[in-house]
Amino acid sequence: MTSSTHTSPSGAPSTSTRVLDALAGIIAELAGERALETSLAASLESLRSALGAEEAAIWLLSAAGMVRAWGSGPEQVGGDAVRSIIADERWDSDGVVAARISGGEQRSGALVVRVTRALEPEERTLVSAVANILAPELAHAEKSRRLEVEVEVRTAEIDRERRFTDKIIDSLPVGLYVIDREFRIQAWNRKRETGMQGVSREEALGRTIFEILHRQPSDMLRREFDDVFATGRIQEYQMESLATGELRTYRISKIPMRLGDSGVTHVITIGEDVTDWKEAQTRFAHAEKLAAIGQLAAGVMHEINNPLATIAAIAESLQFKVDDAAKAGAVFSPDVHEYLHIIDNEVSRCKQIVDGLLDFSRPKLPLRERVDLNEVVQRTMLLLKHHVRFKRLTVNTELASDIPRVPKASAEQLVQVLMALLLNAMDAMVDRRGAVTIRTIRGPTAGEGVIAEVSDQGSGIPRSELTKIFEPFYTTKDAGKGTGLGLSICYGIVQDHGGRLEVDSVVGQGSTFRVFLPSVDL
Repeated sequence: MTSSTHTSPSGAPSTSTRVLDALAGIIAELAGERALETSLAASLESLRSALGAEEAAIWLLSAAGMVRAWGSGPEQVGGDAVRSIIADERWDSDGVVAARISGGEQRSGALVVRVTRALEPEERTLVSAVANILAPELAHAEKSRRLEVEVEVRTAEIDRERRFTDKIIDSLPVGLYVIDREFRIQAWNRKRETGMQGVSREEALGRTIFEILHRQPSDMLRREFDDVFATGRIQEYQMESLATGELRTYRISKIPMRLGDSGVTHVITIGEDVTDWKEAQTRFAHAEKLAAIGQLAAGVMHEINNPLATIAAIAESLQFKVDDAAKAGAVFSPDVHEYLHIIDNEVSRCKQIVDGLLDFSRPKLPLRERVDLNEVVQRTMLLLKHHVRFKRLTVNTELASDIPRVPKASAEQLVQVLMALLLNAMDAMVDRRGAVTIRTIRGPTAGEGVIAEVSDQGSGIPRSELTKIFEPFYTTKDAGKGTGLGLSICYGIVQDHGGRLEVDSVVGQGSTFRVFLPSVDL
């Protein structure tokens, strides 16, 4: 394109001018802001117009063969013809002018023009120039297309992995959710949707855990999560719930989660129903320790029966001496007779307690007596009023007047239970001000027809220990201050009466032990 002629003798633009104008327009079009598809279509149309061609098209090599990717004018040149032109490198044949398009990793292709006349050298050069200009544009488009395909493939792969992971999490027989440092829920599995509260995933995601678990104290939840965020330690504890209509035990695990090398960013909470497991463990532990308790009871029987017999004999002898002295005119305080009577009763009760230890490892005869729980409380308080340690405390008694009786019960064993609970409450109140309260309440059903509560304002029991305190030989008291048998024996006695023993406790605020017993009408 070195001709300097700009116009023909007739005044029409020269070939060189027409070619230069067409090339400038195509360059401007491809350099513009329009989409590549639009720019290619416009460029092919400009080329076809400048050459007066019937067809201008871009052909690219694909897995299926040569494909007409873009074109201007009706398709007249077929894929086989284009492939033959490229293979034989016959770039000007039978009215077809073609120029190879290639560059870098770009697939082989050609710019093909169908003409009805022989093109001038400048016009053939235009075809080659446009093909050279198109090569990097198409290479870039190809790379972009490949990148888009890779992104789509990777996105689809990630989506499949996410769905697979979600399926695994949803299939777990545990409730699982994840919160971030703003306490907002980021994951909520299917078990949580169909679990105790039945909150859907859509409703839970993005909201704070306090909005969803509104039945649990928000301050307690916040403290538990803050501890995991701060320490990075796993927290595990058990809790009981009646949300399903029956008492179920759940093991709650709070697990720290880190994104990257930073601190704890999320907390995973897993809730597992361990009611059956707990019952099996309890039966196993109970059976395992029965032998030890039986041996202990046998030793206790042997060691203390003789001292008890001596105490009983001396008390009886003192009673005779007092009676003889009274007949002789001596005057004694009424407390003397009361104290001797209490000694005699307590010796008898000690023997029953020792026998009760043996009951852990041998069958017991059914209890037949109907017992008034209020009378049991009054008997317990009568015994405790002489206890030195209780003189330092305020003990409140709140007895419901309309409670039914407990069937097939032992008043002595129930006194033993309430006395043990009151003594524990007293131990919890060491160096603390406050009161101990014992009350009786009418229960909601015949199976839980009467309830006795012992509440203190003591130091409380840590949540991690609440499920262990009824185990034999487990104690939270200092060494030498407890055998760990008191609550275990109480638990067994209450179970033998067809009831259950529960505890609620908050560290620093105190504990409440509840004895649930079956009842019958008076």
